[in-house]
Amino acid sequence: MRIGILAGEASGDLLGATLIHALREKRPDLQFEGIGGPAMIAAGCKSLFDMERLSVMGFIEPLKRLPDLIKLRRDLYHHFNRQKPDLFIGIDSPEFNLGIELKLRRIGIPVVHYVSPSVWAWRQNRIYKIAKAVDLMLTLFPFEATFYETHQVPVRYVGHPLAAQIPLKPDKKAARRALCIDEEAIYVALLPGSRRQEIHYMAEPFLLAAKRMYRERPHLRFLTSHVNEERYQAFYAAYQKLAPELPLTFFTQRSGDVMAAADAIVVTSGTATLEAMLYKKPMVIAYRLSKPAYWLAKKLVKTPYIGLPNLLANQLLVPELIQNAVTPEAIAAPILDYLDHPQKIAALQQVFTELHQQLLQASLNDVTDLMLTLNTTALT
Repeated sequence: MRIGILAGEASGDLLGATLIHALREKRPDLQFEGIGGPAMIAAGCKSLFDMERLSVMGFIEPLKRLPDLIKLRRDLYHHFNRQKPDLFIGIDSPEFNLGIELKLRRIGIPVVHYVSPSVWAWRQNRIYKIAKAVDLMLTLFPFEATFYETHQVPVRYVGHPLAAQIPLKPDKKAARRALCIDEEAIYVALLPGSRRQEIHYMAEPFLLAAKRMYRERPHLRFLTSHVNEERYQAFYAAYQKLAPELPLTFFTQRSGDVMAAADAIVVTSGTATLEAMLYKKPMVIAYRLSKPAYWLAKKLVKTPYIGLPNLLANQLLVPELIQNAVTPEAIAAPILDYLDHPQKIAALQQVFTELHQQLLQASLNDVTDLMLTLNTTALT
């Protein structure tokens, strides 16, 4: 049985790898091909194109890359039309994936989309295209499944694999030993995101905030991790320019250990905010876009929060800073307040633990049989 699979960025690559392993537990002979990153390739996916071509963010950057994205989608469609897979799975990246999913479903290929677009938050009329493009939607969070059920789109809430991978009580000292850093120091993690544009917009305020914290608390130490060498070098160049005196230790592909080792985290909005929550860390969430992209987002986005901890709790558990509110002072102040008031951290960790337990109630393994039987002829 051949499965087409497509992920467009680092978080989708990790989800795709987990899904491949879950499916192969049921069918070890499954073959996967499409687009994936290092994790999916290591799990056994044949990547036909470099995933970096799909790693774009916001509203404006995809327009600049539109000719290449159109060609890539056309090439993928022709490939899967010539060599039809028994099932196609699109992971996140809805602007790219839903277009190809719609075409593949029209030629008789069953389609699963894993990770709901934020259709519940903005551009809700996309639900009609989704209904035509997919045979099954897999959502990471329960509030998303409720939205699809309301619109009669086949859906399963599968939870987030990170909830099972990260222990309810992370071991901070073990993470520090794994990173070979001081077990007794106080560390703040700086996690500006995995995309090129996120480093561009977030590096300066993150580093200047850390510089401010260090000036007020000279005993503090800082950690950062990046998805690849290119992002590492981009952030390192900003560090050398803006804050070379900062005691900042760099890592590549060690974000989990860095979060587990940290006492507090400054993080760009996205999946990393969920990971920080699962590691039970106090955090400040920040996000900046280009001015045109931000103006458009303000017109379209309906949700009151951008951070996953706040969305899951449906309340402002941790600070969110957006666009002009992203300043070094606004980032540094709540982090220092957390570190000065351990009781606030303890209260936050209790809520994070409760949310973690809720996510553990669903399992991806519960739907693998359903996915594999969407095309019953492939199993005969």
